[in-house]
Amino acid sequence: MSSNSPKILIYSHDSFGLGHLRRCRAIAQSLVGDFKTLSVLILSGSPIIGSFEFRSRVDFVRIPGVIKLRNGEYTPLSLHINIDHTLAIRSSIIEHTAKVFDPDIFIVDKEPLGLRGEVLPTLEALKETGTRLVLGLRDVMDDPSVLKEEWDRKHVYPALKDLYDEIWVYGPEGICDPLEGIDLPAGVRDKLRYTGYLRRELPNSAKDKPAPTPFGEEPYILVTPGGGGDGVEMVDWVMRAYETRQRPLFPALIVLGPFMPAAAAEQFSERAEHLRDVEIIRFTPQIEPYLANATAIVGMGGYNTFCEILSFNKPTLMVPRVVPRREQAIRAERAEENGLLKVLPIDRYPDPDLMAEALSALPDMAPPSSAGVDNLMGGLEAISTRVGEILEEQLAADDRKLVNF
Repeated sequence: MSSNSPKILIYSHDSFGLGHLRRCRAIAQSLVGDFKTLSVLILSGSPIIGSFEFRSRVDFVRIPGVIKLRNGEYTPLSLHINIDHTLAIRSSIIEHTAKVFDPDIFIVDKEPLGLRGEVLPTLEALKETGTRLVLGLRDVMDDPSVLKEEWDRKHVYPALKDLYDEIWVYGPEGICDPLEGIDLPAGVRDKLRYTGYLRRELPNSAKDKPAPTPFGEEPYILVTPGGGGDGVEMVDWVMRAYETRQRPLFPALIVLGPFMPAAAAEQFSERAEHLRDVEIIRFTPQIEPYLANATAIVGMGGYNTFCEILSFNKPTLMVPRVVPRREQAIRAERAEENGLLKVLPIDRYPDPDLMAEALSALPDMAPPSSAGVDNLMGGLEAISTRVGEILEEQLAADDRKLVNF
């Protein structure tokens, strides 16, 4: 390790959705703010990573994208080559980047072995160099039985036991246990560290700008399906409530997300033209100012949106998806049990009166902070503290080697 310029490499496998990318970016941005000489490099398959603002000393390597089909299989996002060839290219780029960058810490997001095992060679190589290997997990991964079957099939347990040094859970202890019901090898659970959720703030470029006012001085509800790829039903449900309303509602700003199917996005925009108090934005890489200025929020329950909701402390209605994973539903249920928000199950779709009733009550609900949950938003601070400890441990180890030499 170079004591003057420590380096962290972060791997984010997903090409679809915004959650993985925004989580890794939030961690990277926070760390370079806390460590003046630290550099962070993000490996990502996201096709829109270049749309986001990055602080100095944070950069990214874009690996060829893949998308997951409804049958669970993967296919290349853009390249007209087979998936095995694409994965071989991705794995080679990841391993070569890690070798040249020579990180002090390697953080792998969510997938212990990466997509189809593509990170395993890199983990094995870095283990030999003394790089600290960290697996970062969401507060909720999936229904325990589904996650167990998936991890059994992918043979991830040897890596958890023998390769990874630590497992960081990006949530507070006591609300969710991402490894609940999993029979882990001896010693693995001892590697878990609960950080708290990852706080989000206004980007620097937005701090000196006037707050967005899509409806003039009128308060509004922000509706966000995250990346939007699986948010068609939720957005349709909200729009039905406005189209058939039987009661007054706050205006609604709907941010569709970059992965909303084009046909659905076009239809929503056409429908909004007939509603005086519904505005549509296709996508913005800076949703934080709209969140900060909103009176209340309607979201689906993805990890990223959940952190944003908690960070800006807005009354919230969650409409979580239940397929292909129950992750959002589990998170929403636990959050409601702890008094953080209200949930409207997607299986009640498309009842417009039920949605209108929920939207009407939403602005008067208590914000998440009123629930009084301990260590709710301390994730970035906890990660920074731990990174500092790791770098000091590595520096001390290097000094001992020099003395012995």
